[in-house]
Amino acid sequence: MTTLTRPPAILFDLDGTLADSAPDLAGAMNRLQLQRGLPQTDYALLRPHASAGARGLIGAAFGLTPHDDEYEALRVAFLDNYTAEIAVRSTLFEGIGGLLAALHEHDIAWGIVTNKAARFTEALVPQIGLSMAGCVISGDTTPHAKPHPAPLIEAARRLGVVADQCWYVGDDLRDIEAGRAAGMVTVSVGWGYGDPSHPTPWNADLHVASPTDLTRLIATLSR
Repeated sequence: MTTLTRPPAILFDLDGTLADSAPDLAGAMNRLQLQRGLPQTDYALLRPHASAGARGLIGAAFGLTPHDDEYEALRVAFLDNYTAEIAVRSTLFEGIGGLLAALHEHDIAWGIVTNKAARFTEALVPQIGLSMAGCVISGDTTPHAKPHPAPLIEAARRLGVVADQCWYVGDDLRDIEAGRAAGMVTVSVGWGYGDPSHPTPWNADLHVASPTDLTRLIATLSR
């Protein structure tokens, strides 16, 4: 990778990167289990699957995949539960507020690119303090979701920045795959729901252990 310079724009995944939404996602799943007279799955078992949404959580709680007959009814019921209580315990990860303030100070545009459907993104984002995002690209904004690069390229277009001048920050393999496919500098994070055990998970260009570390890195770079 060429020498890093301060980017004109940074794009972020939402769940597991900016927002710790696992408590509300797991809560929706636990309510679904209660509604069906089943024991609740321990939060520690559900949390690692939060980035994968309904598919990951239903797999963890029920052992089912989208190919199973029972899956679709569970998915609809789970999403109904989630819609009803989408921002009860969801918060920004520690240090995200300071990071976003630093981006503003350094005149770096930022936006959100998530696979979360717009009906959920539009409900969650303003309730957890992310309304100042320069753009929000949801999983159904473009014809393709991550790991396809289309959502990231659309986000760059909306910010008025060439895609290969952006960074993309995420906690999941598909984030890094999408960022790489879009020609962006990819940044994996050591918080969230992904596996941070490898020094550079998924061969990302950069790995940061905390939002504060990313804030510090950006401050050291010149345009």
